[in-house]
Amino acid sequence: MKSLSKLLAVMKKELRQLRRDRITFAMIVGIPIGQILLFGYAIDTDVRNLKSAVANQANTHLSRQFIAELGETQVLDIRHRVTTPGELEQLLRSGQISVGVHIPPDFDRRSTDSRRAAAHLLVDGTDPTILGVATRLATMPLGFDLADRQKPARSLEVRAYYNPERRTAVNIIPGLIGVILTLTMMLFTAVAIVREREHGNLELLINTPVSTTQLMVGKVVPYVAIGLVQLALIVGVGQLLFSVPIRGTMLELYVAAVFFIAANLALGLFISTVAKTQFQAIQITIFFLLPSILLSGFMFPFDGMPLFAQYLGELLPNTHFIRLTRGIMLRDASLLELRQEILILGIFAAVALTGAILRFSRRLD
Repeated sequence: MKSLSKLLAVMKKELRQLRRDRITFAMIVGIPIGQILLFGYAIDTDVRNLKSAVANQANTHLSRQFIAELGETQVLDIRHRVTTPGELEQLLRSGQISVGVHIPPDFDRRSTDSRRAAAHLLVDGTDPTILGVATRLATMPLGFDLADRQKPARSLEVRAYYNPERRTAVNIIPGLIGVILTLTMMLFTAVAIVREREHGNLELLINTPVSTTQLMVGKVVPYVAIGLVQLALIVGVGQLLFSVPIRGTMLELYVAAVFFIAANLALGLFISTVAKTQFQAIQITIFFLLPSILLSGFMFPFDGMPLFAQYLGELLPNTHFIRLTRGIMLRDASLLELRQEILILGIFAAVALTGAILRFSRRLD
């Protein structure tokens, strides 16, 4: 009986401690609920509303009707109208669209010839899922009527860009760079301030003639070099084992990585000012990592997610870095074309670092 009472006493003590630990309690409730919501609502393998553009060089009643019916399939969300296939390729390279529709000048004549494709789908093949959706769309019967009531046997021809072999590794590894850097960079700095407090070093740091800003920046900068080493390692292994191309320049990839690493390190520092123990810091990091994997476009096409999930995804640094890595490595896009993603990462890093500085206390609690 004494052993049982002692056991019960330890259990009660542990439960009281969990009840007082608000962050741990929030993780106990938040992680399962968050995953249910993410997988139940945000993850949809039935991809629709792909960002698209049209180059209608025929500009006839039949071609306009054809475009209207493509939109009615809800597979394509036509956001741009251009005049040449070259402009479609430019939009693909910069990541503004996933699918381009080219309607040639002789569309009406092609529509009655079963030996020729009436139009072409220019597809960003870096994501095999999007390429598969476009292929299904090309075989989908479209009900536009011709003058003689015939229907084309082949209405669309798919042209895959950047990954015509449909190799999954080509799509996964550039995205994996962001996932790995998110995990490691955030973990490094999420425990930084907490570790100093637990080891009794925080008082020494506070008493040194170092400002809060200098302390925070000094904690971040050394890890930037570590992140760049990790980037080189991942890219090197990806090329060596999986033949993942790098069509852009390594310099631009490194510049993009510096902005992304800074954003994650600043976020990790902010977490470090919130958490009271290293275990809590790790918990919060993992809680943040899950949506960074599921809502960033790493595993599922970003355009296919519901709008509210896309809004959440836009708040994640990994979403913008994946666009940068896939754009630079696979589509040979320049930083100038992807400048919006760089700007967002820079703003995110500045806001997170400012928040960490404001939260950091110059006195021991």
